[in-house]
Amino acid sequence: MSRKNSGFAADLAAGIDLTEESAAPRRSSIASNVLTGRSNRLADLASGAIVSRTHELVDPARCRMWSGHNRDYALLTEERCADLIESIKAQGRQEIPAIVRRLSGDDGYDFEVICGARRHWSISWLRAHNYPDFKFLVDVREIGDEEAFRLADLENRARDDLTDFERAKDYLRALTAYYEGRQKTMAERLKVSESWLTRYLDLARLPGELTIAFANPQELGIRNAIALKALLKPEDRRERAFQEAARLAAERERTGQSPSVLEVIKALSLAVDPPKKSGSPKKSGKAETVANAVGQPVLRIEGADRKGVRITLLNKGGATRQEAEEAIRGVLDQHWPVA
Repeated sequence: MSRKNSGFAADLAAGIDLTEESAAPRRSSIASNVLTGRSNRLADLASGAIVSRTHELVDPARCRMWSGHNRDYALLTEERCADLIESIKAQGRQEIPAIVRRLSGDDGYDFEVICGARRHWSISWLRAHNYPDFKFLVDVREIGDEEAFRLADLENRARDDLTDFERAKDYLRALTAYYEGRQKTMAERLKVSESWLTRYLDLARLPGELTIAFANPQELGIRNAIALKALLKPEDRRERAFQEAARLAAERERTGQSPSVLEVIKALSLAVDPPKKSGSPKKSGKAETVANAVGQPVLRIEGADRKGVRITLLNKGGATRQEAEEAIRGVLDQHWPVA
């Protein structure tokens, strides 16, 4: 070793104290952090600051739908679940767990599904169609029926794939099952307004004698319920609505053709309040507004006398041209009968 390097090594060694007294006790920072984190988490769990969830991968065949589930499981199809099926296939697994309750004393099933009917149906379908290794991911909860209803409603309220009709029927069932028919109490528990809840209950309460007019009542929305509810009073209008609904159902069965929801509502409205086809023209100066099935103004009959009939087309009222043509045809039938 050269003199220069020898001097450098000596200076370096001189700064090192190799005595036992100089060795400070060393504690692993990693171990310390792990123990501290574990201690903090146990404290949080004990205090309720953190809720531990149990997720399990189970056989969907061991799960049944809760009787209070807000989706009609029988209506689920490959088409209605197509987006979820493709997502599960792309991810290679179910990403969001379904919420279930554990069953005891049932040899056929281990769980009942509170939320997640589409996930259950999709996993079951995939297992039967070349993906037998997929499992059903569940979040096991211990909750009562009323809490289960609110939890399912909160999860599904913003979903487009749950129809207004399904949600409405679920609300009507829950009103009696959990809230003793007290609509105000139910609205408070769901954190919605009473008027909002009323619209869904009105849809659910539409009588079957009326909804048979529709090929698929599931397509009815709360806006349709407003127009349909108006057809049920007084009693004579109600009876005419039921008769027309039965006629439409029979015609659909005979022809195999299913008119749209709006077309059916229009037919029901015309049957309930048919246009007058006889009698002398009105001589009063009071205007009469003709509206479509959902209440949008189409035209206004300003007056009628010996000289003729004066009408104003309300083309900004929201009605369609076809509805205007039908309204004009109705005016012609009333005031200009075929010779």
